[in-house]
Amino acid sequence: MSAMILDLATLPTGRSQVELDSDAAGLGLAVSEWPRPIRAELGVEKNGERVSVRGRLLATAELDCVRCLKRFELSVRPAFEIYAERAGAARRPREEDELERDDYMMFHDGRRLDLGEQARETLLLEIPVAPHCREDCAGLCPRCGADLNEGPCGCVT
Repeated sequence: MSAMILDLATLPTGRSQVELDSDAAGLGLAVSEWPRPIRAELGVEKNGERVSVRGRLLATAELDCVRCLKRFELSVRPAFEIYAERAGAARRPREEDELERDDYMMFHDGRRLDLGEQARETLLLEIPVAPHCREDCAGLCPRCGADLNEGPCGCVT
């Protein structure tokens, strides 16, 4: 499903800059709401079996304003941070279970690290509950439904 897969086998030990691209479908997001490619600009530090990933996601969501109902684009640039360790590298199985509950901790197989689900969650958390096309959006007239951003309506107040 994911197109945001980090190829650990080709990464050298130490710090690397990596850019990953995906479309909405590759991350399990609605293409109608995420029409443009999604990019991850990441700093990856590989130290033995441990990998730390820090960077930003760059995406544009297409949303409906809750005030005027017009479609608008919202650019998002959330921070993205993941720590990963090779599965089975933990000293005790119980320790691995505890780490798995952490939002930032993942496990990899030594070859690949799939960042898709975490990228998806990060992007979805950036969408406001009540999106506005702009801060001063006047919305619609509750009586006639006219767009008040275009000027006053003809209703008697």
